[in-house]
Amino acid sequence: MEQWLKIVARGKKGSKDLTYAQAESVAERIISGEATDAQIGAFLVAQRLKTESVDEVLAFCKRLRAPIMNNANAQTLATNFHSKPIIDLAGPYTGRHTFAATLPSAILMAQSGVPVYTHSSPSLPPKWGVSLADMAQGLGLPTSETLQDLNQQLKETNMGFALTEHLCAPLAQIRHIREEIGVRTFLNTVEKLLNITQAHTLIVGVFHRTVIDLHVALVRALGYREAYIVQGVEGSEDLPLHRKSFYYKVTPEEVHALEIDPEDYGLKRKRDRSRETLNLEQQIEIIQRILKGDTSADIADFRAQVLFNTAVRYYFCGRFPTVSEALQFTEQQLKEPKGVYHEWDVFKSTLVSR
Repeated sequence: MEQWLKIVARGKKGSKDLTYAQAESVAERIISGEATDAQIGAFLVAQRLKTESVDEVLAFCKRLRAPIMNNANAQTLATNFHSKPIIDLAGPYTGRHTFAATLPSAILMAQSGVPVYTHSSPSLPPKWGVSLADMAQGLGLPTSETLQDLNQQLKETNMGFALTEHLCAPLAQIRHIREEIGVRTFLNTVEKLLNITQAHTLIVGVFHRTVIDLHVALVRALGYREAYIVQGVEGSEDLPLHRKSFYYKVTPEEVHALEIDPEDYGLKRKRDRSRETLNLEQQIEIIQRILKGDTSADIADFRAQVLFNTAVRYYFCGRFPTVSEALQFTEQQLKEPKGVYHEWDVFKSTLVSR
C-alpha cells in the first residue's frame, strides 16, 4: 500500500491519480485484508482531498463486484429479467433526513409490473440519516441478504431490496474505518453503482453538476443501457417539488442534459424546512398512510412527491410516453389499488409470505 499512498497522498500539488491497474491493486489489498486500517483510512482521506478519478472509482466498482457476479445466482438474476429489465434506484447510503419518496414509489412501480431494485446498508457518515434499510425493515418489507433471496423476491413481487454489505463482504469489513473517518469518501459512489442485479436502467441522484462527468463516464463503463442522473433531494434519486431539477439521460451513444419542473404538472410546493427532518417512525407512518390511500392535508405534500417521482420514473423507463399520462396512472394506483395491492397491509403480507 505504501507505494500507492506515495502517489495519492503527496499534497495538493504533488498528488496524482492512480491508473486503473494501480487502483485495482489497492482494491485487491483491501479486499484480501493485506492493507491495515491505518493504510485504508489514509488512502480514503487522500482520495477525498485529491478528488477521485474515473479509473480509480471504476476499478473499485468492478473489483468489489466481481465475486458477487461469479455467483451462479447472479446469472439466474440476469436470465430471469432479460426480457423485463430491472430499474435500479440508487440512493445515498448516508441515509435520509427528508421524506424518502423512493420507497413508496418503488412499491407502486412493482405493483404495475416494473421490476425495481433498491438497496442500502445501515446509515453512514457524514449525514447519519435514517437508512432505507431501516425504513424497509420497519415497513415489514423483506430485505435480501443473499442473491438467491433477491432473485426470488424480484421474480415473485417485482421488488427487491438488498442489504448491500451482506452481498459485498469487503464493504462490511471496512465499515468501522468509514465510521471513524466520519467524512464522505469515493466509496459512497462505489456502493451505489455495484449493479448487483445487472439492471439495464439506473436512476441515481447527485448533489451538484460538478460530479456529472464522473457519473456519466462510470455508468457507461459499467454497462448500463440507460441511466438517469438527477439532481435529487439530499443527493438522492428523489426529485423535489419546490424547484425545477436538472437530469441527464445517458446512453452509450449520447448524453442529454434536460430539466424537469413540477410546476408544469401542477405539483410545485413551497419549501417547508420545518418538515424536512423526519425520524424513522415518521417516515414509516407517512409511507403507510400514502399507500393506504390517505389524502389528508398534513401529508398532501409528501403524497404529491410520491406522485411526481413515480410518474417521472414511469416516463424514464418507457412505461408511459409522457409524464402527464404517467401521473394519471399513478394517481389511479393510489386511489383504487387492485388485486393483492388493494390495501397496504395485504400487499405487505403478500411480499413477506413469498
